[in-house]
Amino acid sequence: MSSSFLNSLEEGVLLLDAQLGILANNEAASAMLQRESRELVGRPCPSLFPAMPCAHHCRTSGLCTLTPDDGEERKIQDVLIKNADGRERALRVWAMRVPHNAAGVHCTIILRDCSRERELEAEVREHWQLGGLTGRSVQMQDLYQKILRAAASDASVLISGESGVGKELAARALHDNSPRAGGPYVAVHCAALPETLQETELFGHSRGAFSGALTARTGRFEAAHGGTLFLDEIGEISPATQVKLLRVLQEREIVRVGENEARKVDVRIIAATHRDLKAMIAQGLFREDLYYRLCVLPLHIPALRERREDIPLLVGNMLATLAARYARPPLRLSPEAMRRLEAFDWPGNARQLFNCLEYAVVQSDGALIPPESLPPELAALSAAAPAADSAPIRPPPAKPLTRYYAPPPSADEERTAIRDALRAAGGNKAEAARRLGISRTTLWKRLARYPELDSAR
Repeated sequence: MSSSFLNSLEEGVLLLDAQLGILANNEAASAMLQRESRELVGRPCPSLFPAMPCAHHCRTSGLCTLTPDDGEERKIQDVLIKNADGRERALRVWAMRVPHNAAGVHCTIILRDCSRERELEAEVREHWQLGGLTGRSVQMQDLYQKILRAAASDASVLISGESGVGKELAARALHDNSPRAGGPYVAVHCAALPETLQETELFGHSRGAFSGALTARTGRFEAAHGGTLFLDEIGEISPATQVKLLRVLQEREIVRVGENEARKVDVRIIAATHRDLKAMIAQGLFREDLYYRLCVLPLHIPALRERREDIPLLVGNMLATLAARYARPPLRLSPEAMRRLEAFDWPGNARQLFNCLEYAVVQSDGALIPPESLPPELAALSAAAPAADSAPIRPPPAKPLTRYYAPPPSADEERTAIRDALRAAGGNKAEAARRLGISRTTLWKRLARYPELDSAR
C-alpha cells in the first residue's frame, strides 16, 4: 500500500504487525494523535489508547480485539484524547484484518476524528433541550414554548401526563427560567406523605402542637418562600388538606399546626398529577374550586409513544449519563437494538426507557450494545413498525441512497433525495443521514457538491 494513497485518506491509518507494534502510519493519523511518525513507528498500539477497554485485552491476549471475525460486524470504540492545548479530541477507532503479505502487516487500525460531529451534536442538543427535558418532536417544541411563556408569570401551573414522562423536569424548567430562579425550589411528593403528616409537612407546626413535637418545625411553604413549591401527585392529598391548601392559595398565608397566627408566604405553586382530576371531581374526591386555583396555566407532557422520533435523542443522552455512572467508554446501541426501542410502546415512558438502558449497559461488555442485552420484553420483540394508531404522523423516511438506486443515482436524483431528507429532518443533518442510510461524514461530503442544499429545511 503506497504512502501517497494512505496520505490521501481523511481517516488516520496505523499498520500493525502481529505483535501489535506500529509499522507505519499516514499523515492523518499523525495529525489526530499529534505525534510524528518517528514517535509512532515501533510503539505498541495499546500504549496510545490506555483509556480504551480494548487496550487491556490487547496487552493480555497479544491480539487486536477490535479486528472482527469473518461475517462479524465492525467493532467500534470511541475515545477522547487531549491535544497539546488541553482540548479534547474525539476519535472513533476500529480495525481491519489484512491478508498475509510480505510486508508483515497483520491488521490496520482506522481512526476517524469525530470532534466536529460532537460539537454539532452539542449545539443540536442545546436546541432540543430545556432543562432536563429532551425532544425534537413538534409536541416537545410546543411544550418548550409553553413552559417559557408560563415561566414569566407567577400564576399557578398544573402539569399533567402519565407516570415517567418527566413532569418533575418540566416543573424544574419552569422554576429555572422564571424570575424566582434565584429563590428556593422545594419539591413535595404528596403520594409519599401519610394523611396524618400532610398538614404538618406543608404548613409546619409549633412546639408541643402534638405528642412528639419537641421543637417548632418550618413547613414546605415557608421553606419555599420567595421561590417555587412543586406539589407532585397533587391528586393524592386528603380532602381535609385540600381545604387548607385552597385557603393558602387564596390568602397567600399559612397557619402552622398548633398556632393561631397567620404567616405570609410568597410562593409560586406548580402542581403535577398523572390522574384525571376532572373525573375525581365528578366522584367527589377532589375539590373543584381547588382544581381551578391550581390549573390557571395547564401543561400536558406527551407520552413517549406519542413522540417516538425523540427516542434516539433520549437514548443518546441517557447512555452518556450511564457511561459516566459506570465509568464506561462512550456507549451506543446497535441499529437493531434501536429499532426495537422505537417499536416498543413504553407504558412507563422515559423513566422506563432509562431503566431499560441501564439494564442493557450492565448486561453488555463493549461500547456497542446489541439487542440481546436489552431486557427480556424487548430482546424478544421484533423490530416491526409501531401500530398505526399509536405511531406519530410524520413524513416517510427517505430511501437509502446506497440501496435504492440501481444503477447509481444521477446528480439530480441525489440532490433531490438529500433535499427531501433534510426537509423531512427539519434541517438536522444527523437525522437526514440516518434517513438516507449513509454516515454523517458522507452526507457532509455530498453537501459540499450541492452547497445550495446546506440550508435546506
